[in-house]
This record gives sequence, C-alpha cells and structure tokens, in this order.
Amino acid sequence: MASDQTVEDAPAGNREWWRGAAIYQIYPRSFMDSNGDGIGDLPGITSKLDYVASLGVDAIWISPFFTSPMKDFGYDVANYCDVDPIFGTLADFDALVSRAHELGLKVLIDQVYSHTSDEHPWFAESRASKTNDRADWYVWADPKEDGSPPTNWQSVFGGPAWTWDARRGQYYLHNFLSSQPQVNGHHPGVQAAMLDVARFWLDKGVDGFRIDALNFLMHDPQLRDNPPAPPSDRPRTRPFDYQIRRYNQSHPDIAKFVSRIRQLTDRYDAIFTVAEVGGDEAEAEMKAFTADNRHLNSAYGFNFLYADVFTPGLVCAALSEWPAEDNVGWPSWAFENHDAPRALSRWCEANQRHEFARLKMLLLMSLRGNAIIYYGEELGLTQVDIPFDQLHDPEAIANWPLTLSRDGARTPMPWSAEEENAGFTRGEPWLPVGPLNREKAVDEQDGQPGSLLNFTRDVLRLSKRNPALQIGDVRSCRTDGALLEIIRTTPDQRLRCLFNLGDRTRELDGNGTGKVLFSLEGSDALMLGPFGAIIIEETSCD
Repeated sequence: MASDQTVEDAPAGNREWWRGAAIYQIYPRSFMDSNGDGIGDLPGITSKLDYVASLGVDAIWISPFFTSPMKDFGYDVANYCDVDPIFGTLADFDALVSRAHELGLKVLIDQVYSHTSDEHPWFAESRASKTNDRADWYVWADPKEDGSPPTNWQSVFGGPAWTWDARRGQYYLHNFLSSQPQVNGHHPGVQAAMLDVARFWLDKGVDGFRIDALNFLMHDPQLRDNPPAPPSDRPRTRPFDYQIRRYNQSHPDIAKFVSRIRQLTDRYDAIFTVAEVGGDEAEAEMKAFTADNRHLNSAYGFNFLYADVFTPGLVCAALSEWPAEDNVGWPSWAFENHDAPRALSRWCEANQRHEFARLKMLLLMSLRGNAIIYYGEELGLTQVDIPFDQLHDPEAIANWPLTLSRDGARTPMPWSAEEENAGFTRGEPWLPVGPLNREKAVDEQDGQPGSLLNFTRDVLRLSKRNPALQIGDVRSCRTDGALLEIIRTTPDQRLRCLFNLGDRTRELDGNGTGKVLFSLEGSDALMLGPFGAIIIEETSCD
C-alpha cells in the first residue's frame, strides 16, 4: 500500500459539512456496555467516542435508544422523547452529545415516523374508541363483509398487514410487527406531533436525523388491493414478496411532509437529514425525497445491503442513478447495516477476506456521496451464526430458517481479544461475540500498521485530502469483466480509480500518466493484483 502524506486537507469553504462525509453507525445494544447488564448503552458509547474520532469519521449515527418494549429492538417506539432505561437517561444523552462535539463529531439519531409501538399512549387512546381525539392517528378500517381484512396487504415480517382489535371492532394496519401499528401519516395532528419530536431532539443539540422506513409513512386512503408481483427468479420467503406494494406504501404525499421536515431543520444550523428507502421503486422515491433543495439532504437504499454478489456493474448502476445534475439529490451509501448480513460474509470466500475488506473500504470511500460505515466494519467483522434458541430477531424467528438472521450482524463490538466477552461487557452479552470476530478486536489491530483498522484510518485521510473523492463528479464509470474504473473530477483535480473485484491479476492498458495516491496488493499503473486497486491523480483536468 502506498498513500500520499503531503497533500493538505481540502478546504471546506462554504461546503456543507455533510457533503462527502463519513458517518459511523452505532447499534447501541452492541457497542459498549457500561453497567454489566450485557446490553450496550449511551454511557458505553460516550466512553468509546475517542476511538470513533480516531477513525477520522465526521459523524456518528445512533440507532434507536428511545423508550420501547424492544419487540423490534427500539424500532417500536413507546416514547419518542425519552431514553429507554436499558440505555440510560436523557442526561446520559446530553453527555454523549457534549463529548462528541468536543471531539468534532456530529451526532445523528434515528427518527421512526411510520409506526409506533402498540404501547405508545397515542395508540392506547386511538384504539379506545372511534370518537376520541386520536381516533384517526392510526390506520383503522372495517372488515370486509365476510369479516376478512380490509385489503390483501402483507407485512414485511410475514403474514397479513392487518390485525383485528375488538375494542374498536376494526382492523389496524401494521407494515411490520403487529405490535408496530401504522400511523396515519396523512393526519395533520400526526404530522404536527412528529415535527414536535424532531424539534425536541434538535433543541437537545443533535446535528441531524436518519429517517427510518420513510416510504411506509402514508397509505392509500382508498384501501385498494395490491396487484400480484410478476414471476421472478428471486426466492420468495414471505407473502410480502408476492405483491407489488403499490398501495400500502410510497404514497406521493410523503414528499410534501418531507418538505415540512426540511422547513423545520433549516431553522437550525447545519442539520443533515438522510432517509432510508427500500422497495422496488426506491431510486424514484429517494429522488423525490431529496429533490430541489427543499426536501431531505440525502437518501440511501439497498443497492448493496442485500446484494449477494458485488460486481463492477452493480457499482456503476448505483452511481448512474445519482448524476451531478440540478434538482438531483446527494446520495449516501452503505455496504453494511443493522438489517443486512455482514458484507464480507456475502461477497467473498473466507480465504479472500483480508484482501477484499481493504478493497471494499477503499471503494466505499471512492463513491460519489456519503459513506456510512457500520460499527465493526473497520475491523472486518463477519456474520455470526446464531443458533435458533439464541435468536432475538423477530423476522428471523418467524421465517426460520429461510431468512438470514439480522442478529448475526448485531453482535457485540470486540474491544479486547483477551478479556471476557471481548471487553464488551462484564456480564452475559445479549448476543455472542463470535470467535472469529474476537480475534479482530480493536486492541489486536490498533497497534498493527497493516491492520484493516489502520487501513480504514488511512483511507479516510485520503478522502479528506482529495476533493475529487469527497465532492467530485463521476465523469465516467466503466466495467471490463472484474475491472471497475471510476473517474472522479473537480475543476482542479482528476482521479482515476481502478479496482479489481476478481481473484486473478489484471493487466491495465497503461494509458494516462499521473501520481499514484494509493495502491493495494502490489498494484501499479500496469497491473492490479487480485482484489487490488490503485488511485491515480492524472495530470489532465479536462
């Protein structure tokens, strides 16, 4: 590996801090446990912020820590404006934000607007009668004449998306668990309440939001049935997979509410908003949610998160959806997160992980957009096989064994290879660490110049020192078998980024001259080794 150590950090100028940022996602249950109960918490995160800052990232994104019965591990919120006791207190959150800001880290938190827990007081009131003040804050509907659900809509986690409630004598909608009732995002009172939630956290100093499952916020008020999905060669493990989800999600009025979120966040300084958007029409929705500088700042989909193979064509197809044009938003990219299997367990053989992990990290930081790094990705963590009797993930339990458990990507962060439970907790961890991941602990890698951890630090420095990597356009993205070439440009810099996604040496054409900024696996301007890469600063800026 070679890297340039002389180029000065690119001046930020008037550029928004988040444009081209590296964001580190922390799953709080699994990052660091401060009190020995086996579950990570906010004080644990605070105690490790120096480590996070040492990576060179710009921000942290903390997955939900709000009051919740934890049936979907925090994505079933019972109180949007408080911290669940297993994670700490609001004072602990204030301390976390203060320390992060001292270290120069921005703080992003999740917002889960499309559904609540069935233990939320709003739902308790809504289900009590058809005439109370919050009667229409959730999606209620009468049964069909035969008593069956109002529509054929199916839930993401399996089974009908409707559950009968005897108190109302109606069905309520839930696109996920039956304990996660769907809010009526069309209702003005619901919208006002969600904006109040955002305002609460903005006033506590957060620097932005990641908005969960945004395209589920509004349904079709006419309650039309979804049409069947066309035949596909992809495996179908849930009834949800058999439909085109035209009417239970993705209503066009969601974009109008998004503009209200933007109006609120614009009243605060340098606030960043990014939406999670999944589904068959994700790209179109992401563009609608980020359009014309009056909506969210960014969005990310599942281009890479559920991809079974990682190919040059996949990369170019993703980048092509986000050209540097007026009224087209700014993308964010993630190769891993809390809902997807670890990338090294999906994209390469076990004996290729050392080389592939470096290629993957360098490539992530070479894409036009923001890079989201999932905790432990910088260590090369892999998917842990969780036995059925230790599963917590409700989706995996419901669809066992056809759905790969999300728990396997949520295992504890290994801090110390020799300490009990890899230094994550003094108690019994809520999920096993995994023996292979223990070997990759922070203390094992921190002092090794050639470790993936230190390589990640090098790559993040490289990005910050080269404007074309952070904010440059994609002049071209080309593929030739396993070879991927991305040209990134600014008015003052042109970078040729070459990646060999195959396990065989690849000869290059040798065209072009310039300065090698970074190389992998013995690669040079004439040859890329297996899973090799090179970034060349070309002399021409045409």
